[in-house]
Amino acid sequence: MRTRRMTLTPEHVAQVHRVLDDPGPDPTWTYHGDTDYDALARDLIACRPDGPDTWLFAYGSLIWKPEIEHVETRRGTARGWHRSFCFRIERFRGTRELPGLMMSLDRGGQCQGVLFRLPPSDLAAQLGKLLRREITVKPPNNLPRWINVETDQGIVRPLAFVMNRRSRFYTGRLPPEQIADVLARACGHWGSCAEYLHRTVAHLEEQGIHDRNLWRLQALVAERIKADGCGT
Repeated sequence: MRTRRMTLTPEHVAQVHRVLDDPGPDPTWTYHGDTDYDALARDLIACRPDGPDTWLFAYGSLIWKPEIEHVETRRGTARGWHRSFCFRIERFRGTRELPGLMMSLDRGGQCQGVLFRLPPSDLAAQLGKLLRREITVKPPNNLPRWINVETDQGIVRPLAFVMNRRSRFYTGRLPPEQIADVLARACGHWGSCAEYLHRTVAHLEEQGIHDRNLWRLQALVAERIKADGCGT
């Protein structure tokens, strides 16, 4: 298989990186607490698809930072969903002064991603960990949902985190050039949006998944960084 060389390099990413302190929760927002997360986990288990296995569908950072145990990995395609930089963030990889953009699964199209099969033991704790990672404010940006994903071994119904279009942070579908402008500059205490994009594209390619939209976007972001006088 031919190896593609990304235009967006670690050197570009390093130029965007800034060391920032965590500003902490915004007091004007309402956040989920342990009681909320425990209830969500119980609800997910109660409506879990029939069968012995529990799967997670990863389409972005969960591919390269799953933070949960898994006993099997597969590639799969979720039809009716596509990965999209469609919600604004003011913490983690952005600030209130310079918000960033993050990916979620939005309606329409299709998305190739990675499936992780979770070990059967202590499912509630595993789901609780995922929920705390993916969901913070109320109403949430990401909604946990069991979806259909096609694999070479047949259809499975994994858990996926899909975009809540009622979230006040939902941006809708933005032009690639506008997304690139944001990703080339935004950074928070977790790192930059450019780093997030670089890691996601690189790990998708390692899995044999070539996302043409993200591939075009990484080239645009590299151009923006260079145009800003930060790239090399």
